[in-house]
Amino acid sequence: MEYEGCFRLSQRQKYDCLLFDLDDTLYPYSSGIAAACGKNIKDYMVEKLGIEKSKLQELGNLLYKHYGTTMAGLRAIGYDFDYDHYHSFVHGRLPYENLKPDPVLRSLLLSLPLRKIIFTNADKVHALKVLSRLGLEDCFEGIICFETLNPTHKNNISDDEDDIASTRPEIFDIIGHFAQPNPNLVELPKTPIVCKPSEDAIERALKIANISPQRTLFFEDSVRNIQAGKRVGLHTVLVGTSLRVKGADYALESIHNIKEAIPELWESDMKSEVGYPGKVAVETSVTA
Repeated sequence: MEYEGCFRLSQRQKYDCLLFDLDDTLYPYSSGIAAACGKNIKDYMVEKLGIEKSKLQELGNLLYKHYGTTMAGLRAIGYDFDYDHYHSFVHGRLPYENLKPDPVLRSLLLSLPLRKIIFTNADKVHALKVLSRLGLEDCFEGIICFETLNPTHKNNISDDEDDIASTRPEIFDIIGHFAQPNPNLVELPKTPIVCKPSEDAIERALKIANISPQRTLFFEDSVRNIQAGKRVGLHTVLVGTSLRVKGADYALESIHNIKEAIPELWESDMKSEVGYPGKVAVETSVTA
């Protein structure tokens, strides 16, 4: 993985790398970004895929629960759309102005003598925009994002985006499926999209960044992503609550509480140096 920057460590400590989720982890849920994103996803489902409004809530819940993201679920059950167009629609109208520079977090991150990498299900345009708004674009070695884990983009089945709904293949009725007495007797269709909380997605990310899970601390706001990370051997930090759930080694009410909760990351006897050249590297190819 061709990350820019330098790292020199004179003495071995417990962790080599800090792996950070992006949304609702590096900034609070109260920013309104997540709520706006959810609304945009529903609008996309209605306007671009022709899904009935009455089905949005139940369908969205089922897709998120069983596929990790609504996007991955929509592709699994048969909806065909361009990934870049989806991300542009869902993220392009977000209230990024709600995100302000965070000099406190910036100082904390820059003082950490360890590799620091972003790992998000979002696309690279969104990730870079969020980091820029927070003033953190030079605090990380690189970004592992949607394009990293899904390097072959799916093109539209039609040149006209408005034709997607009318020319789509047969759609798997996941709502009807779970209304059956024994839904587990029939296997759900698989998604072509790789994303958290899939253990495969996490393992791919670790391989791309050349990370040892046993020596990595994983920061996430999602309990299921934390638990998936734990299953592949990561040390885990749940962000957004002080309640430590199963699978979380630490729990932080806010990302700003890192130093109080995990002071060993700043061991005074460590003589180390981490430097990044001012612009975060985005990894967009999977290595063999």
